[in-house]
This record gives sequence, C-alpha cells and structure tokens, in this order.
Amino acid sequence: MRIVIQRVLEASVKVDGKVVGEIGEGLLILLGVADTDTDEDIKFLAEKAAGLRIFRDENDKMNLSVNDIGGEVLIVSQFTLYGDCRKGRRPSFDKAGKPEFAEAMYNKFIAYMKTLVPKVESGEFGADMKVSLINNGPVTLIIDGKS
Repeated sequence: MRIVIQRVLEASVKVDGKVVGEIGEGLLILLGVADTDTDEDIKFLAEKAAGLRIFRDENDKMNLSVNDIGGEVLIVSQFTLYGDCRKGRRPSFDKAGKPEFAEAMYNKFIAYMKTLVPKVESGEFGADMKVSLINNGPVTLIIDGKS
C-alpha cells in the first residue's frame, strides 16, 4: 500500500461533473493498493497520516496534525501509484492490486480513517475522477505501507 499525502487548503473530487467528496483545510490522500497489502498496512498508514505533524503551529513550525487543527481528509483511490516506468515508455501496472481486492482495501482504509479523523470524504473507486486542490506549502509526502 502506498499513499501520497498533500497538505491542502481545500480539495474536491468530481465524478461525471458532480462533486462526490469535498474538504476544507486538511489532507488529500491518494491511495494505491497492491495485492500483497494487509490490514496492518491500513492501520499503519492511516495512523501515520492522521498523526503526521505537518501543519504549522503558532511559531510557524510544522508541529500540528490534521486533528490538532480540526482539519479534514479526502481519500482518492489511485492505482497509478504502482505504475512502473523503468522499462519502455508505457507504465506497467502489474504491481497494482486487482480491482476487487483493491476496492475492499480502499473501503477498509476509509472506514479506519473515519475512526481517527472526524471528517473524512472520499472519491469513487474505479471512476474517472477529476481532483481539484489547493496545495498548502506545497507539502507532499509519499509513504509506503509496512508490507
């Protein structure tokens, strides 16, 4: 499992022109799933994201978590995080999780994140999504799961 976290002032995701998820200040999390991922990866990454101290405190230091600032989380599935571009010019997605498994893990990740952060929104698994955001900083981090 791999996540890309972006600290945002706001973010939203649309499917077929309709907003399906929208947040104010907080974290946009792009989530990629591999077939080898486990519930331990979900717990590790969700807790890591919720606890990351990447928001500025009163001394302008990155010292606060999304919960510390009363922030929100938007989670969007993105199998292309497992795109392998080492050979040729077309990415290989062999390491991305099979759709049924990946969707189940994505939904488990969302459910677990909801136990950690009061407001969690999400995209629609497998849909053609249009993601908009205002990156704050910019701050962008890539974190791999324990597996």
